[in-house]
Amino acid sequence: MEDNPAAKKKLDYRDKLILAPMVRIGTLPMRLLALDYGADIVYTEELIDRKLLRSIRRENDVLGTVDYIDKTDGTIVFRTCSRERDRVVLQIGTSDPGRAAEVARMVENDVAGIDVNMGCPKKFSILGGMGASLLSEPKKATDILQKLIETVTIPITCKIRILPDVEETLRLCDTLASTGIAAIAVHGRTIEERPQHPNRNHVLKKIAARLSIPVIANGGSKDIQKYSDVLRFKEETGCNSVMLARAAEWNCSIFRKEGTLPMEDVIKSYLKYAVDCDNSPSNTKYCVQNILRELQESPLGRRFLDAQTLEQICQVWGLDDYCRSKNKEFRNRGLLGRFQITPGIFDKDINNGVSHKRKIYEEDVSLMRCAFLRNCYVTDSELPKSKLLKWTKENHKKMPVYNTRQENKLFSSVVTVDGRKYGSSFWEKNKKWAEQGAALVCLYFLGIVDEKSLTAGGNIIST
Repeated sequence: MEDNPAAKKKLDYRDKLILAPMVRIGTLPMRLLALDYGADIVYTEELIDRKLLRSIRRENDVLGTVDYIDKTDGTIVFRTCSRERDRVVLQIGTSDPGRAAEVARMVENDVAGIDVNMGCPKKFSILGGMGASLLSEPKKATDILQKLIETVTIPITCKIRILPDVEETLRLCDTLASTGIAAIAVHGRTIEERPQHPNRNHVLKKIAARLSIPVIANGGSKDIQKYSDVLRFKEETGCNSVMLARAAEWNCSIFRKEGTLPMEDVIKSYLKYAVDCDNSPSNTKYCVQNILRELQESPLGRRFLDAQTLEQICQVWGLDDYCRSKNKEFRNRGLLGRFQITPGIFDKDINNGVSHKRKIYEEDVSLMRCAFLRNCYVTDSELPKSKLLKWTKENHKKMPVYNTRQENKLFSSVVTVDGRKYGSSFWEKNKKWAEQGAALVCLYFLGIVDEKSLTAGGNIIST
C-alpha cells in the first residue's frame, strides 16, 4: 500500500464503465474481477455509517489487504487492497452529516471516493432516514454532501433514483449538483418501480444535458447482454459514464471490450479471488448463485448448493487443490482467519493496544474448532446430535443439554454431557448447526469419532 495519500490519482467520472454498488455482491473479490475485465471504477456495496464507525482499521500483512473489523462481532465490514485504491468508491448509507464526515475521515486514505446512497428503496433504509428517503429531504441531503466535501479531499458523489415528475427530478439534480459534488449517478426508475419496469432513458438524457458535472447512467441492465449494448445505453441516455449492476452481477466479463466470457470461466476467476481474499463462504456462495441463476437446478448447480465451505465450493469447479494450498500458505504466514476474530479470540484493545482475551466460554469447556457440514450426513440418524443422544441413552446418562448464544448473525453452542461441557469455537450461521457442531466435538472427546474421520469429511478445522 502506498504511504503517501497525496500521490493518489483523482477520479475522473467521464467516459467510465463502473461497477455499481450491490448488496452482498460488491465485496473485494467481485470488485477485483470487474477491474480485470475492464471496469474503470468499482463501488462497494452500501455500508451503513454506524457499522463503519464501530469498526477498527487493520493492515492484513498476509492477505495484503486493509480490513475494517466490527469491534462487536469481529466480522469484516470492509476489506480493500492497494490494487483498487485509486479506483474504489465506498458507498455509505447515512442520514447524518456528522456521522458521514467521521466515516469519510476514517477511510479517506484507503479509497478513491465516497458516494452517498440516496436511491435505496428498502424499508430498512427508508425508516433510518437513509437511501431514497433523502430524495424527499433535499436540505438534509445537501447538508450531508457539503459536510463531506468540507471534510475530505477525495471526490464526493451521490446516487439517486428519478422522481415521478421530470421537472421535480431536474430541480433535485440542480440542488445536489450545486453542493460541489464530483458526479451524480442516476437510476432511471422511481423508488416504486422494479427491474421489470422500463428504464426512463429519456429522463436521464435530460439530466445529462442540464448538468455541468458528469452524470452516470444506471438501470439499463435489462437490455444489456454484450459490450455493444453498454455503448448503446450510454448513447441513448447521453450520459458521461455507465454504471452496471445486474448485468455485471450475472456475468462480470460484460466489461470486456473483446466480449463476454463463458460463465464457467467467470466463476473460476471469481473463486480464485474469493480464496485469495479469504472471502466468507456464505458471501462467495451468494455471488456464485447470482451468476448461475436458473442453472442452480442443474446437476452442477445442485452439487454447488450442497457445498458449505469455501473448499467444497471450489471443488465443484476443480479448484479445491488451489483452495487448500492457499489456506495452508495463509496459516503458515499467521492468518487468524474469519472466525478467529470473533468474540472469544485474542484481539487488540482499541484504547491501549493491549492484547487480551474476551471470555465467551467457561474455563472447563473442552473446545475444538469444528464446522458442521450437513452434506456429510445422509440420514438424520447419522447426525451428531442423534448419535450423541443414542450414546447417552445406551450409557444411562442424562440427555444432552445445549446452551446456544448468538452474536450478530452467527451462533455458537456448548453441550453438557455427563457433567462435562463441550463446544466448537467455529461460529455457525444458524442455531441448529451450532448445536450439531457442539455435539460433534463431544463425540470426538468421547472417542466415538476420531480426528481422521473428521478431517476426511472436512469438518475439522483445528484442535
